[in-house]
Formats: sequence, C-alpha cells, structure tokens
Amino acid sequence: MRRLLIRRPSPALVVASVALFVALGGTGVATISQLARGSVGTVQLQNGAVTTPKIRNGAVTGAKVRANAITSAHVRNRSLTRLDFAPGQLPAGPTGPQGPAGPQGPAGPAGPAGPPGVIGQITVRTASVLVPGGTGENGAYNTRRVTRLCEGNERAISAGTSWSDDASGLELWTGELEPQLNPQNQVIGFLAVGGNDSGQDSTFTVHVLCYTP
Repeated sequence: MRRLLIRRPSPALVVASVALFVALGGTGVATISQLARGSVGTVQLQNGAVTTPKIRNGAVTGAKVRANAITSAHVRNRSLTRLDFAPGQLPAGPTGPQGPAGPQGPAGPAGPAGPPGVIGQITVRTASVLVPGGTGENGAYNTRRVTRLCEGNERAISAGTSWSDDASGLELWTGELEPQLNPQNQVIGFLAVGGNDSGQDSTFTVHVLCYTP
C-alpha cells in the first residue's frame, strides 16, 4: 500500500490565499482599518451623506457657518427659533396696538407740606335791611334777614353785622350769622338775622369779607 505524503504549504501559497480572501469578501474590513485620522473630508463625503441625527447638539456655531459659507438655502425653512440668534440679530417688529389701561395703582406716600398760602386783597361786601322798631316792649322783637354774597370767583373768609343806631338802651341784636356755600362746598357769603325791640326803626347791615383765591 502506498503512503500519502502531505507537504507543508510554501510561504508564497499562504500570501496568495490571503490576497484572494481579501479580494473576494474582506475589502470593507481592509479599507476601514487603513483610514487615518482626519483623512475623510468633503471630497470623500457624498451629497446629503451627513443627516440631522449625525450632527451633535450645539455643534453648528455662527463662526462655522461663516467659515463654511453656509447660506439660507442650507437651512430648513421655519426651523430656527429666537434662541438660535444672538441678541440684537433679529429686527424688531412693528409696534402693536395699545392695550387696555390697567387698574389704578395704590396711592404713593404723601409729600411734604408746602408753604402756607397768602390771602390776597380783602374786599368788604355789604347788604342792609330796615328792621321796624315795634312797640318797644321787652320781648316784642321784629326780625329781618339779609344776605350778602361775594362777587365773581371770590370766597368769603368772615363776616360781621352793625346797626344804624348806636344809642345806649336800644334793644338791637344779631340773631344769626350763617355762611353760604356754593356747590363745591366753598364759603361765598353770609346770611344774617337782626332783631329790633327799640321802639324805632333801624337799619341792619351784614359785612362780608371777600378775597380772591
């Protein structure tokens, strides 16, 4: 019986077999293992090869946009927000319509009191009425009313009364002296009431002190 002899393959055969294996199915592995760092650039990338999921968040900056001549044609319409722009880059829009007035705020603290005002020139305004003297009996008084208002925009500061007779022993008296007010509750005159029990007629006069504020 003949004995089979197995020979060890020569080095040339081993190299040829490895080359055949790489040529048939191992080209991808061989190519990737041979790429050096930084060797892949824009020339090696096909158009549209870099998609959104491949871009790291915050990786695209204004400097990179300017350096790579990126224009609005490269940006998807309506995809940017205000946060993507530096302050002052977006122009202000037109002024909108005025909104409704808000509620009134609380009153502020009171300021210091101002200096006291000065009253201008005082004018005395008078009015008179004749009061009959009656019989002269005690307690039998005749009374009359008389009113005097200030003029224009004057205000009244005070008032007094007088009689045309000043002889002693005559019973002449002032019963009332009442301020008269305008709709703004300002004093603009006085009403006076005089009583006469002297037995002779006498003129009763009210004197109103008026000033211009």
